[in-house]
Formats: sequence, structure tokens, C-alpha cells
Amino acid sequence: MKRVTGIIATTVAMAAIVMAGTSAFAVPKAQPFYLKPGDRVVFYGDSITDQRLYTTYIETFCVSRFPNAHYTFVHSGWGGDRVTGGGGGPVETRIKRDILAYKPTVVTICLGMNDGSYRAFDQNIFNTYVNGYRHIIDTLLKEVPGVRITLLTASAYDDVTRAPGFLGGYNATLVTYGEAVRALGKEYGLVVADTNGPLVAALARAHSADAPLSVQILRDRVHPGPGGHLVMAAALLNAWNAPTTVASVEINAESAKVASASNTRISGLTVKNGALAFTESDLALPWPFDRDTNRNPDARLVLQVTDIETLYNKYLLVIKGLNSPSYKLAIDGKDAGTFTAQQLAAGVDLAEIDGTPVTAQSQELLAATRKHNDIHFRRWRQVQVTNQSDGLNPSSDVLTTMTQLDADEAVAVRDQEKLAQPQAHRVTVTPVG
Repeated sequence: MKRVTGIIATTVAMAAIVMAGTSAFAVPKAQPFYLKPGDRVVFYGDSITDQRLYTTYIETFCVSRFPNAHYTFVHSGWGGDRVTGGGGGPVETRIKRDILAYKPTVVTICLGMNDGSYRAFDQNIFNTYVNGYRHIIDTLLKEVPGVRITLLTASAYDDVTRAPGFLGGYNATLVTYGEAVRALGKEYGLVVADTNGPLVAALARAHSADAPLSVQILRDRVHPGPGGHLVMAAALLNAWNAPTTVASVEINAESAKVASASNTRISGLTVKNGALAFTESDLALPWPFDRDTNRNPDARLVLQVTDIETLYNKYLLVIKGLNSPSYKLAIDGKDAGTFTAQQLAAGVDLAEIDGTPVTAQSQELLAATRKHNDIHFRRWRQVQVTNQSDGLNPSSDVLTTMTQLDADEAVAVRDQEKLAQPQAHRVTVTPVG
């Protein structure tokens, strides 16, 4: 009883932190990004990974922030999976077919939601989880010497926007499982990303801001919507020391000089009759989000109640020394909004402005990422596994189809890499009235 009470207290404390406005994520660390150029990343897990949402968000972040790193991403989640395997076969088959076959340099593991059996803590079930998790880690380290492994805690079960089904709630069980994951990470020297705590915190704050809409973050209490997956993605990126800035520019209008420029190059700056114009050549694109309020209202709510945007998508334009009350901002001649001199002096986040040439390119990149992952899904789940359960020795006909789909995916990845390349844009800031 003491253990459950302690877990509830921890959950309440996390909710209290976020309600007070403190970040649920650690302060970004001034260390190199975890991924290295050319890394091959396999995302392994259960149905939450199988949704291909947090994984897609992580992939688009990486290719938009590092457009020339040539990463490879493979999504190998399977609904219902546990540390022992599941619908995709026993864990030995899953490891050989869905991880080792891709010769990864990096593997992320997200298991636990099903392993706890949706009940109060049971020691025997827990032991199976820990032993099975250890077996997966040992196998990967043996079969792929030098592989870097990131462990994700199981994401949250929603005991925040709805009453727990039993004393303590199922998320209390998952928190205990997360403690085991952290212990394994410490034992093996692996990176661990806590996805449960930040998601609980986001649920609490969202529930306070908009109780009816907050339920959509985890509609069935298990599977996150886009907003919940965005929190998970941010948690992993935080563990990977993700860089915070897309680009940042400060211009002094009085002196017509660039005061600072981070991750971008500014050229052709002119100031005439109170209007500014310059060309901005960024080295990265903003991280694209599923902002569509009609399709993904939960994502919009999550962005409102968390600091994900300010932590990981800083795309600032700061202009000081302006004299007129307000200014029209345009990018490549396309209206990007009207702002007061005070707003521009404080800094406008260009990543938050939908429909600009820059954010439109980012959204195209997100679509391209989904396209290549959809092709891989067909190759893997609908051809390889459907025609042979273990998929390890496909027939010649199946292998031919798989090879063609691999080629199709390679084309899609090249398209993705092209879309990830930032373009130079002409920015104008013109007095209104």
C-alpha cells in the first residue's frame, strides 16, 4: 500500500509542477545531439509505436533540423506486443525480422503498456517484464556490437481526465514499470526517456484548460492522439539533447545592421522609409506539427499548455529600433501577419505562423515522411509477414515484391531529403498606415 501511495503522490506532484507553469521536460543540455550522421534508427515497440506518430514526429524533427545527416528510420511497432512478443510472433522472431534485419546503429524500445496486463501491480507479471526486457537488451548488444539503445518508459494510461478503474489506477502500475526501465538503463549505461511523466503532466494541465477536449489526448485511455504523441516525441528528443533553435535573427533597424544570427545567414539588408528587407538563408526547417484544429484539436491544445514549441522549435525574428506602431511581415511576398513594434522587438516566432513558404515546406516534409513510412509498412506487414509469418525466408515472388517496394521507398526518402533542404527567402517588414 505504501508503494501505491507513493506513486500517486509522484503523479500528483508532476501534475502540480506543470500546473504551476514549470516545464515537464528537463532543461535542454549543451551536449552533442545523440544521433550521428548516417545513423540507422529502428523504433521497436507495441501498438503505440505501431501508430507511427511519435516516431514520425521524431523523424521529421531530425531530418528538418539536420537536413544533410542522411539518417535512416524504420518503424517496427506491433499492436499488442509485450517483452515476450505478440501478434507479430515471439520476441526472437520480432528481433531478427524487425530489428536486426535493418542493421541498426540505434534502437529505441517502448514496451510496458500491455505487459502490466491493465491491472494493479502483480509481482510475478512484473518479474516477467523485467526479465524479458533484459533479454531484449542482451540480445541486441550481443548481435549488434556497438549498437546504441534508448529505452522509453511506457506512455501514460489516462487516470487524469477520467477516474481510475481501481485503487491507485493502472498508470501507477506503469510508473513502477518505468522505474524498472530506468534501473535497466542505469545498469547497462543506456539513455532513458521518460514519456509517462510529461504526458501525465500535459493531461493535467490540458484538463484544467479544456476538460472536454483533454479527453481526446488519450481517447481510449491507452493510445495517444497527435497531441499525446507530440509529448512523447519531445520527451525522447529531450533525452537525445535535441537542439532548441531552428534559426534566430536580431536586427537593429536604426543602424541597419544584423545584431546576431544563429543557424542562418542574413544578406541584402536594406532599410528605407521605415521598411526593412533582407534575405534569410536558414540551415534548418521548423519542426512541423499537426496543427489542424479540425482534424487534430488535441495537438493544438497540447501546444497551448506545454512549452514544446518554445523548447524545441525556436524560430525567432527580433527587430529593434522600429518607429511606427505596427508592421506587415511578408515572406517571399506572402503575408505572414501584422505585428506591433513591441511584438517585433520582443521577438516573433515564425514557426507558429501557418501558411508561410517556410512552414508550408515543413508540412510537405511531414507528408513525405509519412509516405516513405507507409511504403515500408506495406512492404513489411502486408507483403513480408502476410505471406510468411516469420518473414525470414520469403519466397522468390514475395522477395521480388519486397525489393520493388524497397526501391519505391528509396525514391520517397530521396524526395524527403530534397524537401528537407532549406531555401533562401526574402523577408520584408513594412510600416502599416
